Amino acid sequence: MKTVFVPRETADNETRTALIPQDVSILTRTGFEISVESGTGVKSGYLDADYAKAGAKVVPAAEAASALAAADIVLRVQKPENAKGLKSGALHLSYMDPFNEKELLADFAASGVRAVSLEMIPRTTLAQKMDVQSSQTSLAGYYAVLLAASKLPKIFPMMMTPAGTISPARVFIIGVGVAGLQAIATAKRLGARVEAFDTRPVVEDQVKSLGAKFVKIDLGEMGQTAQGYAKELTPEQIEKQKAGQAKVCAQSDVVITTAKVFGRKAPLLLTKDMIAGMKPGSIIIDMAVSTGGNVEGSDPTKEVVTENGVRIIGGDGLERCVPADASRMFSGNMTAFLTHFWDDEAKTLKVDRADPIMGGCLLTEGGAVVHERFIEKA
Repeated sequence: MKTVFVPRETADNETRTALIPQDVSILTRTGFEISVESGTGVKSGYLDADYAKAGAKVVPAAEAASALAAADIVLRVQKPENAKGLKSGALHLSYMDPFNEKELLADFAASGVRAVSLEMIPRTTLAQKMDVQSSQTSLAGYYAVLLAASKLPKIFPMMMTPAGTISPARVFIIGVGVAGLQAIATAKRLGARVEAFDTRPVVEDQVKSLGAKFVKIDLGEMGQTAQGYAKELTPEQIEKQKAGQAKVCAQSDVVITTAKVFGRKAPLLLTKDMIAGMKPGSIIIDMAVSTGGNVEGSDPTKEVVTENGVRIIGGDGLERCVPADASRMFSGNMTAFLTHFWDDEAKTLKVDRADPIMGGCLLTEGGAVVHERFIEKA
């Protein structure tokens, strides 16, 4: 198992590629044979000539189906519509959205394809270099701040001029995970006054280390899951959180919500009543809009302007706005995965479910759904 094929992404809004030329060179030196469909990197600034120079075979679109059918390993960013064209026994790596794709999992299983869900890669120290969730949401958090700054009718930094002093914009980040931390750091670099809140008190030191203020709301006993996500709140805790956040939102120019939890509907953090208390011209970026939204009234397809002049912007897939670096990081994650499981003696990639990383993300194998969290769902 060593032939790798990278098809061109078919979604119009997908700007990334799963493998960049720099990593083609690494993988070919390792022992993999790489083929890429012509144009696979064009949206992220990587040309066919770059892939060919790095050692990949560039496959014309007319021959892509044959290359797909012959590949031992297929790398994609987005999930495919089905397993059509993949050979039995092939290893397919991409986002899979397994909690919402029962039919797709069943199709992969029936086709004998081994499907790896990139979202399911364990969040461990050893697997950190393979963690696409972290690498991509970090970029999304960065870009969310740039998007907000471009929409806000004020500047972010304090500015002292002969005409008077301009106060810094106030930015409130809700959710201090990977995206939230990068948003805090970016807003601070732009000169804003930044406050942040998370249900996990343990992140307070991280917030302060970036120069931001941690908003304290007494919710009682809290913590996080084994995967590092915040635990679900009780109804009473949710009401306390909303009341505390409403006060901060009312004085903020920008609010960015980042509470997107894989496999669950996003928690509602900002209600219409809370938004009604915000200043006209304020900007809200809802980074969880695709999974139900943290913000009441947010829309993944368009910007919403409330009656009091607050602009609510869906922040889904913002990493696609910086495709060169998003592809670089995604490709680095894929390369780390492939080299980790490469057996140099046998000159092949080993698929061993006993390995905690492989076992944590392999969904289908041998004609069946094998991941314990999805066996009953297939």
